[in-house]
Amino acid sequence: MTSLVFILPIILVLFILFIYLIPVGLWIQALVSIGWRQISLIKLIIMRIRKIPPRQVVNGIINLHRAGLKQIASEDLETHFLAGGSLSRVVNAMIAADKANIDLSFETSTAIDLAGRDVQEAVQTSVYPKVIDCPKTGKISAVAKDGIQLMVRSRVTVRTNIEQLVGGATEETIIARVGEGIVSAIGSSKDYKAVLENPDTISRMVLERGLDAGTAYAILSIDIADVDVGKNVGADLQTEQAEADLKVARARAETRRAMAVAAEQEFRATVQEMRAKVVEAEAEVPRAMAQAFREGNLGIMDYYRMQNIQADTGMRHSIAGPEKGEGEGSPEEGPESSPKRSRD
Repeated sequence: MTSLVFILPIILVLFILFIYLIPVGLWIQALVSIGWRQISLIKLIIMRIRKIPPRQVVNGIINLHRAGLKQIASEDLETHFLAGGSLSRVVNAMIAADKANIDLSFETSTAIDLAGRDVQEAVQTSVYPKVIDCPKTGKISAVAKDGIQLMVRSRVTVRTNIEQLVGGATEETIIARVGEGIVSAIGSSKDYKAVLENPDTISRMVLERGLDAGTAYAILSIDIADVDVGKNVGADLQTEQAEADLKVARARAETRRAMAVAAEQEFRATVQEMRAKVVEAEAEVPRAMAQAFREGNLGIMDYYRMQNIQADTGMRHSIAGPEKGEGEGSPEEGPESSPKRSRD
């Protein structure tokens, strides 16, 4: 009795290991589906040892062979799984491509899957093209030659180019190129009315550029979904330019005014300097007369005659009035200091 207690657990453990290491059920399933030569029991045991899920490999091989793709062996699926690929996506993509008459080799599908692309979605897009909104949110803003802003939203129908899927550009590149083409097409239009009348001209001009070169997609069509008229950008730019020119003109005028004021101040200073020189010269007259008296060059009668002449001259100035006498008096006197008299 004691021996049975120790033997039964050992037998149970060995039975579980046998079932785990030797998947008899999968081997029978493969035997019934595709024959005993494709997947042997030893291969299934080796898969267990190499930590490869035998069920995924067996199901993949059965689906491929039942679909007519008998050239793909279990070793190929094992290699792809060990490389980090997805067996289900590759198997489904191969079957879908074969049914859709798309030339897709197993090596290409595994390369696409290992590159991080969804090979199953790529095959589905090749069969059923998808639509990309350009841009994904909002609208593309462009300006025609007449300065009117147009806001456009387009829809791009693309199909996957499996030959360029590895290393080809993605949807973002398609959206950027289509947006650039739309801006260029609107910018070359004569006016915004021409764009509103025939929006299909934008599609034709963009398609002629070959925007799908070097990308993982082939552009089938570009449809303008919506066109809105924005503001008059040309008029706004002209207004801003006029305001800028006005500011520049005002600055230049202010500079000239400041220079004129400075010149005026300089002229006033020069006048005051000249007046000072005149006063200084007039101050020398009494000294010269005194020197002439001392040297005997000037007599008392000469002095009286000079005083009489000065008095007559002042009287004439007073009688002549401000019209004729203005500016002839002393520098300190102005028009207000001269008495106004009328001739008899």
